[in-house]
Amino acid sequence: MSKPRAGRLHTLRPRPGNLREVAETIEEATGLRVQIMGGKLVMSPTQRGKHAGVIARLRRQLESALPEGLAAYEVSSIALPDDPDDYVTPDLLVLPTEWEEDDDWLAAPEDAALAVEVISKSEKSKEIRDKVDWYAAAGVAVLMVVDPRHGTWALYTHPEAGTYQETQPGKYGETVPLPRPLGFDVTTDRFPLYGDKPRG
Repeated sequence: MSKPRAGRLHTLRPRPGNLREVAETIEEATGLRVQIMGGKLVMSPTQRGKHAGVIARLRRQLESALPEGLAAYEVSSIALPDDPDDYVTPDLLVLPTEWEEDDDWLAAPEDAALAVEVISKSEKSKEIRDKVDWYAAAGVAVLMVVDPRHGTWALYTHPEAGTYQETQPGKYGETVPLPRPLGFDVTTDRFPLYGDKPRG
């Protein structure tokens, strides 16, 4: 069944109106995570172990401290308001637990108490800026970006007119103060750094 879908990659051409179909076909054929940001297809490589390690360590902290009614989810997507064909899938997304009973695959951005993006080793500065701008335009209240290339993090809050009004940068070892409704700190001292020589 995957072979016919893979063969469709040669005949499908991304254009307004079929981007989601193209994204789903690429995901099924390649296993890559595909998002649509600003009307463009954005493909993410398979996670490195250390990328997954940051997510796992952060998720454990969140799960031990989140207030009742909120939970952390992976592989959950959010869309721009009024445009379900423009969506992202953050590495972690804190949502009300009602999400677990929802038949939809797109969560509302205003429901997100926190979105987390862990930067891949190959991501360019412009791609990161575009991603931050997307979350601000969607109205996601709090975005945490972790960069294992440099051992840094940034917390973006108060989205307004497509821009986060406040940015707090930090380094590994410094705690991240998550605002309410979370209202607790997460530690970063055990987050891994990317190395220079991956296996394989």
